[in-house]
Amino acid sequence: MAGKPGGQRAERGAERGAERGAERGAERGAERDTGQHSVPGPGPGPGPGPGPGPGPGQGAGRDAGGGVLQRVLAAGNLAVTAEIGPPRGASTAPVTRKAALLRDWVHAVNITDNASANARLAGWACSLAAIGAGVEPIMQLTCRDRNRIALQSELLAAAAVGIPSVLIMTGDHPRHGDHPDAKPVFDLDSAQLLRAARTMRDEGRLMSGRELKPSPSWLLGAVTDPSGPPDVAAGRLAGKVEAGAQFVQTQYVFDVPAFARWMQRVADLGLLERCHILAGVGPVLSQRALHRLADVPGVHIPAAVADRLLAAGGSPEEFRAAGEQVCAETIAGLVQIPGVAGLHIMAPGDEGTIPGILRQAGLRPRRPAGPAETGGSGPGETGPGETGPGETGPGETAQGKTARGWAGGLAGGRDAD
Repeated sequence: MAGKPGGQRAERGAERGAERGAERGAERGAERDTGQHSVPGPGPGPGPGPGPGPGPGQGAGRDAGGGVLQRVLAAGNLAVTAEIGPPRGASTAPVTRKAALLRDWVHAVNITDNASANARLAGWACSLAAIGAGVEPIMQLTCRDRNRIALQSELLAAAAVGIPSVLIMTGDHPRHGDHPDAKPVFDLDSAQLLRAARTMRDEGRLMSGRELKPSPSWLLGAVTDPSGPPDVAAGRLAGKVEAGAQFVQTQYVFDVPAFARWMQRVADLGLLERCHILAGVGPVLSQRALHRLADVPGVHIPAAVADRLLAAGGSPEEFRAAGEQVCAETIAGLVQIPGVAGLHIMAPGDEGTIPGILRQAGLRPRRPAGPAETGGSGPGETGPGETGPGETGPGETAQGKTARGWAGGLAGGRDAD
């Protein structure tokens, strides 16, 4: 890939780690307002934030765009997102099933884009399936397989069919996937495509300069790796924000104090006023998963955490329970860090663990359980296109606080940023 090899290597690692988990998870297995989660902690939160961003030519801040996720973030409430990997097959049923598991607990789900350079069902089709299941999608879009003409066309299509958020990444090289002889494109990298998307939305024109009528509207996202020296890691984020990222999802966080130091540096640089930070988390559900984390760039598990997991007991069930508890405790710590706008939870292939983990962390579902949920049977069904969770208020705790501020597989698609 052309560009700055050294600078992109760390970001590619962040993407690759998360994409691999989404890929393994896929192998195994329009909501109406700002529904809220509760998070332990005192104190009142801020009032409602701004509405949709300004029109073409007017410029836009971090809350331009539309959709549930945008409104939650703009209101200063704790956003919760998860991740769904498209299946290898011509059916959206697996996406619908996983979305049903998450519908009452998340504000949006990432739909990955041929994660780890493996051919899967197209992200736009799975995004529409998620909408039909009552969950707002965040459509991932990588630069690996398309030139700038196709990328801009995909972005316009996303806006036209009602996909409100797009997360942009460079993409893993095809040699890492199931078609190693495929020709990579990499006409643009993630920062270049973010700039192009921002121009399409805010100025109503393509990279060619031709006018768009009407111009699209999305919330633009990216990924980042908070590992390493805080100044260096914060600098990587600054580049994404400058290019147009309004929210970022991070690589998996296990070391909460180190993440807090990175967040402080991000705040010192003034980036929190320009971008929402969603901390990446997920449960380690097996010893195999724990050992394989060593291969995931940007993931650091403190020795105390690893020792606790290994000491949990010999049975797979005991290890899983410890992994879920550690994840819940990590979430409880992260939401207390000033500036954390939300959580991105990755449990590829084990999406069904997410509600229980959030409950252990002290969060409530976004709407009361219906008849189908009683007895622990999981979320009830709403019809295609029906609205989703109700208004318990993301980030609002039982005490009235607004929290502002992997997994069974392996870290999920931060696919080569």
